[in-house]
Amino acid sequence: MGKDSKIYIAGHRGMVGSAVWRALEAKGYTNIVGKTSKELDLRNQQAVIDFIDNYRPDIIIDAAARVGGILANNENPYPFLMENLQIQNNLIDAAHNADVSKFIFLGSSCIYPKFAPQPLKEEYLLTDSLEPTNEWYAIAKIAGVKACEAIRKQYGKDFVSLMPTNLYGPNDNFDLKSSHVLPAMMRKFHEAKPTDASVELWGSGTPMREFLHVDDLAQAVIFAVENKLPEHLYNVGTGTDVTIKELAETIKDIVGHNGVINWDSSKPDGTPRKLMDSSKLQSLGWLPKYSLDKGIRDTYAWFKANQSAYKSVKI
Repeated sequence: MGKDSKIYIAGHRGMVGSAVWRALEAKGYTNIVGKTSKELDLRNQQAVIDFIDNYRPDIIIDAAARVGGILANNENPYPFLMENLQIQNNLIDAAHNADVSKFIFLGSSCIYPKFAPQPLKEEYLLTDSLEPTNEWYAIAKIAGVKACEAIRKQYGKDFVSLMPTNLYGPNDNFDLKSSHVLPAMMRKFHEAKPTDASVELWGSGTPMREFLHVDDLAQAVIFAVENKLPEHLYNVGTGTDVTIKELAETIKDIVGHNGVINWDSSKPDGTPRKLMDSSKLQSLGWLPKYSLDKGIRDTYAWFKANQSAYKSVKI
């Protein structure tokens, strides 16, 4: 693909899509397009077909999804299933029918079974039951992975799925009703900092999670853009994890909060551990660069500089 290849990023204003856009521009790509949800409703099949047929992109990067944490998934099972199916199916099918050269589908580590062996390998997909608190989103993403695999198998097209671990970084969702654990903690500690008020966090704090800075994922996407990967599914992670308690203490220290943490063990923990085996992609040449400490510090600096914007992000 040349630097003037036509690249459409679905979900270009979200955390992932905006990071991919920045990374592509930094590498000299000049023909990138994005559409807001008002300009193009990705749930509308005919609208997506018309756009892809008219624009004829060389590459589509699907970073569009309805996303959220445990609370949002639990309270909104139908839209988390149906809207994600609609978005990805419309994009994948339109790309296939328009003979788009390359399609990169982005998902999540939640596609793997709740009690799968650790670290999670790509071949563990569909070997056991999912985590109930986010199975709706997971089922949709699994369908997307299998659709890309089917097109690759039947038609030989360069459709590939990248499954990142837990992401964080600039343009994350900091709304407390719909955000994931790291941005939710960051906002809670920040807002409690002036008076060092106590901070309540969900669960026991014992589950272990792996975190990847979104700019590292963006570099993995560029790697997939610039190379024809030999398999259809790749994990994207750091290979290291921390307990939720360790994460909380790290964020607390970086924010400068001196109050106490109250753990509400009546709230769900989610999957006990989700460490990904990303050796397949790393063996091909992609490697993450951000340490968790540096990534959180950079994200907190962005958060403080953009407080007028982050509160508007809702489910």
